[in-house]
Amino acid sequence: MTHTFDPTVLREYDIRGIIGETLGPDDARAIGRCFGSMLAEAGGSKVAVGYDGRVSSPLLEHALVEGLTASGMGVVRVGMGPTPMLYYAEASAADVDGGIQITGSHNPANYNGFKMVFQGRPFFGADIQELGRRSAAGEWVDGAGQVEEREVLEAYVDRMLDALAGIDGAALDGLRVGWDAGNGAAGPALEKLAARLPGEHHLLYTEVDGNFPNHHPDPTVEANLADLRALVAEKSLDFGIAFDGDGDRIGAIDGEGRVIWGDQLLMIYAEDLLARREGATIIADVKASRALFDHVAAHGGTPLMWRTGHSLIKSKMKETGSPLAGEMSGHVFFADEYYGYDDALYAGVRLIAASARLGKSVTELRGAMRPMVNTPEMRFQVDESRKFAAVEEIAARVAASDAVADSTDGVRVTTDDGWWLLRASNTQDVLVARAESDSQDGLDRLVAQIDEQLALSGLERGESVGH
Repeated sequence: MTHTFDPTVLREYDIRGIIGETLGPDDARAIGRCFGSMLAEAGGSKVAVGYDGRVSSPLLEHALVEGLTASGMGVVRVGMGPTPMLYYAEASAADVDGGIQITGSHNPANYNGFKMVFQGRPFFGADIQELGRRSAAGEWVDGAGQVEEREVLEAYVDRMLDALAGIDGAALDGLRVGWDAGNGAAGPALEKLAARLPGEHHLLYTEVDGNFPNHHPDPTVEANLADLRALVAEKSLDFGIAFDGDGDRIGAIDGEGRVIWGDQLLMIYAEDLLARREGATIIADVKASRALFDHVAAHGGTPLMWRTGHSLIKSKMKETGSPLAGEMSGHVFFADEYYGYDDALYAGVRLIAASARLGKSVTELRGAMRPMVNTPEMRFQVDESRKFAAVEEIAARVAASDAVADSTDGVRVTTDDGWWLLRASNTQDVLVARAESDSQDGLDRLVAQIDEQLALSGLERGESVGH
């Protein structure tokens, strides 16, 4: 017996598709069979499985468990919860060798997918392609694994609270924070966490609802922060924190309602961490502000620009021993006293901790940042067969000029005006562009350079498309 996946679902960082169209229970079963077989060959014997709050998740979870046990894998079912809770179950249990979370992340309600961990490392890229090849060839082992259910939510919340250890309680007792779970899978964990945090906490949309009735759970889109902003203003809270659909990406606003973007959050975390770990390597993706890299260096750290994608960043952290990394998209990774995976709930607790240790409010920390003028992430459709080639052409032209460029991921060009970036998305048929300057005039010149390079490759920016 073999199984062939729809080619669109085997993506760079995970497996994701549209329920009933490109993804269903047969795919979940095949993922279990192949992942289990690959893990068995590597000496593993047990996999933790969790799922998010989407309507289709329980059905996929049932089929995935069938596939895993049919390959001889023991399965630890941790139930519904955020993706980082599944990561915690995998990282903290000595008897667990891998983990799979069923989640559509921040995609629309009719999407779902799988994020995977293999013996403590991200399972992505070539791993996912190999899983697809094995499935089409029917290369899997047979067995009869046992299933157990394990309650991890309480232990997961306990572990996050460790981030406040050693901080004077008086610095935390007056804290007033707003939280927006967006009806995503983090809701129940957030309720338990907030009940145990010092200070006063106001929660929005903690009821899990896979139809996302209040707003789409993507905190990197400013419109989705409107309810949180209103809550912070109405109750005069210190700051607000929001999560995406599966709780691995954080969004934040300060007490004045200003968005604290992913790279700005990383500036706060880095300043806090570098006071204790001088010289540490702090990693950010190529979309991050120059202000972040300068801030890390100014506080005695070693800034490292790396490729966008949570799996790529996690791998680079392991390679360099970096204790902290982050992306513009709100993935933040702590490996100093945590496990190195992206956990938005833990990142929320660390923001509280950083503010207390630095002796400044989150609003003060945000207000002290150098004001930059930047574009949002501009995403525009380019044919799949053309997107990487176009970026290579542009990179070659830039390399032949006297421009200062970095080709870590696409091409990022630095000029006197600031910088601009063009890269191909690994997960969609789009090119991504971004530019940043100290002034609007400078930004206009940078965007004109992007448009000029695109035109030379027969492309234009056109309408921005969503995720």
